[in-house]
Amino acid sequence: MRNTEEADTLAELIDDCTEVPAELRPTDKALPEPRLAAKWQVSDANAAQVANLDAYV
Repeated sequence: MRNTEEADTLAELIDDCTEVPAELRPTDKALPEPRLAAKWQVSDANAAQVANLDAYV
């Protein structure tokens, strides 16, 4: 690769990309399904911290 310089042309960009190690290149393997995000939970203590927030806005 060319140090840390950015490619100035499309040809340079393509040359840089061909030097990327095989283990970092995309493959045809299917990606795993995304996990479901945990549901948000707000404790009474957290709610109490912002209970009077409208007074400051």
